Amino acid sequence: MTRPRSEGSRTATSPPPSASLRAPRGRGLKEQLIRGLFLLCGLSAVAITLLTAWTFVQGSLLFFREVSPAEFLGSIRWAPLTVPQSYGVLALIADTLVITGIALLVALPLGILSAVFLSEYASERARRLLKPVLEVLAGVPTVVYGFFALRFVTPLLQGTVLPDLGFWNGLSAGIVMGFMILPLVASLSEDVLYAVPRSLREGAYALGATKFEVIWKVVLPAGFSGIGAAFILAMSRAIGETMIVALAAGRTPAWPPDPTEPMMTLTTTIVNIATGDHEATAFIWSALFAIGLLLFVTTLVLNIASYFIVKRYRERYE
Repeated sequence: MTRPRSEGSRTATSPPPSASLRAPRGRGLKEQLIRGLFLLCGLSAVAITLLTAWTFVQGSLLFFREVSPAEFLGSIRWAPLTVPQSYGVLALIADTLVITGIALLVALPLGILSAVFLSEYASERARRLLKPVLEVLAGVPTVVYGFFALRFVTPLLQGTVLPDLGFWNGLSAGIVMGFMILPLVASLSEDVLYAVPRSLREGAYALGATKFEVIWKVVLPAGFSGIGAAFILAMSRAIGETMIVALAAGRTPAWPPDPTEPMMTLTTTIVNIATGDHEATAFIWSALFAIGLLLFVTTLVLNIASYFIVKRYRERYE
């Protein structure tokens, strides 16, 4: 008869069970280093943002000592080279918003419809082919878009529906800017719609819904948070665009804003100052920083709004 092995002999000949689960030597140190590296990257992004904001604030102090914020934001006259001088940006803000609105009117319908086609109708092979082709538009330099608006879109509009359209105008700039931000809207929206669980679609089909009803009443509402975030990010991108409006929209503030006439945006004003159209004094450069601060605050507010929209309307699937 075989003698049962005692507990002492078992522990003497085999390692304890916890020994095989013990972490390799140095793993804890590596994890701490990686965690510290990630923390450093996150803090550096915050530090760069704060440093950028401080640069704009410090650079615009001289300007706001001479020009009150009420005059800066409330006056429609931007005339730093005439007498009396005026530094109101209300007309510039209005021109910027009008051109941005035209761009969004072009980009949002086309972008969302493209996203619906890619996520709901296109085959997997067609999706893998068409989505990279669509995103190629995002890699085209904006100066190319500007010349396209100036040399193709404007003559096309003049020869068809708007014969009295000026050579420089906000309409062609806004249309081409819409094509520039189209990949941003389409790509983000398509990713959101494609991620909607298949079970939601199948449940709607089981209740007798058509494909259009499934898309309109199930898929799009489920992806509303992502589509809203794409909309705001596209708006932020359009507000900060420079080369298209500098080349195609003109450099004359329009009040009231008229997209068929030359228009001047906030970014175009920065280009005018930076490229030497104005005398390079400390005060005019501080005006550049003041406009930059306004653009920075605007884009920051839009990004914060995007975050809260995603947080408020995000669907959670178990």
